[in-house]
Amino acid sequence: MTALILALIAGAVVGLVLGALGGGGSVLAVPALIYLLGFTPAQATTAGLIIVSATSLTALYAHARAGRVRWRAGAAFAAAGILPAAAAGAAATHLPQAVLTIAFAAIAILSAGTMLRPAATARPGSGDVRPGRAAGAGAGLGALTGLLGVGGGFLAVPALVTVLAFEMEAAVGTSLLIITANSLASLVTRSGTGASLDWAVIGPFIGTAILGAWDGKRMAAKVSGPRLQRVFAVVLLAVAVFMLADAVT
Repeated sequence: MTALILALIAGAVVGLVLGALGGGGSVLAVPALIYLLGFTPAQATTAGLIIVSATSLTALYAHARAGRVRWRAGAAFAAAGILPAAAAGAAATHLPQAVLTIAFAAIAILSAGTMLRPAATARPGSGDVRPGRAAGAGAGLGALTGLLGVGGGFLAVPALVTVLAFEMEAAVGTSLLIITANSLASLVTRSGTGASLDWAVIGPFIGTAILGAWDGKRMAAKVSGPRLQRVFAVVLLAVAVFMLADAVT
């Protein structure tokens, strides 16, 4: 297969996952860029942020039209992560590639474990929202986005359910707002690093990811969320173990 075909296929898968689950697609984008398309870890995390920003913005529009985005709460949550995302994005350019790979694999394993556990139950209307916990969760997600080039939606969704007592549909839609804001903040700090990116690969990747995001939203309405999460978690766990073994050998 040529790099173009691989980019088109990988982009479609990433978009499909992101649109259906409100997160998780970015943790497949970086391994695909490294192992299928020959990017270095530093290039892959930067390219991953570009892909995640474009795809999340498209998926956000689709979910907003369906009334599944809580703008005020999502903006406050995202605001807490903007500065950490920018700082971590700047720091990531100075880290060894092996460190980035190992850290990414560890986060991917955490993501898979989170998705395999029973979903947390929200308590709509309970009012038990702690601003300190919400700010801490937002800052942590921002730092994760900036450092590893992932949107953090796989952690944002459960955080919105447990910390802000969102129902699942609103958590998925609102997580896309947080992902977009954090990804763009991190990209600003990386824009002056001079890292060379292959736009002939990134462009088609983004194109099919955007189309996949729309299909993912429709899939989410037909297939149960827990079933989609379990399938994705198993695939992600296998990818993470492969990356970890590759980094330490």
